[in-house]
Amino acid sequence: MTQSEKSGGGVKALILYWSGTGNTRKVAETIRQALECQNVTVTMSNVEEAYGLDVLGYDLVILGSPSYTWRPPKPVLDFLDEKRKYHSERSDIKLCAPKVPGRRAVVFCSYSGPHTGINEAIPVCKYMGQFFEHLGFEVLDEWYVVGEFHGREDHSTQGRLGDIRGRPNQQDLAEISDKVSRLVASLKKT
Repeated sequence: MTQSEKSGGGVKALILYWSGTGNTRKVAETIRQALECQNVTVTMSNVEEAYGLDVLGYDLVILGSPSYTWRPPKPVLDFLDEKRKYHSERSDIKLCAPKVPGRRAVVFCSYSGPHTGINEAIPVCKYMGQFFEHLGFEVLDEWYVVGEFHGREDHSTQGRLGDIRGRPNQQDLAEISDKVSRLVASLKKT
């Protein structure tokens, strides 16, 4: 299992992700590093190896996925479906999905969007966010990160987003680090 733990700080975070080409993994690694720089305790795992992890055991859960035809890919869908069934059986999912203090989530999506741009990614974050909202999490943000389309150069050079080869690049990842810093600062105020 790709898992990283570092102690420190009062916030305990879980980063879950799935990456087929490495774009989403780059973003997840950047998030992990940025959280650790803020002295946040971090556990990180690929969703395929995270079935035993309890999302309710963390102050902050961050879930990342690429966009595959406007949806999360099968490994992410399978993980969310299994976790939804598990939490439903435990009666963790309540009518009206009341917010539970201390449960916070962020969802992020890497996307190439050769046809319609960011609109190909928005349904992915909305879908993942619904899982957390049903469990009483406050979804603090949705992050969208452009990533190179691997295997089809025309999708990385002639699509709606223009030339996206090499993305997420250093600038994209620096923006994610900044978002993490602002997120942690806001959590420390509450």
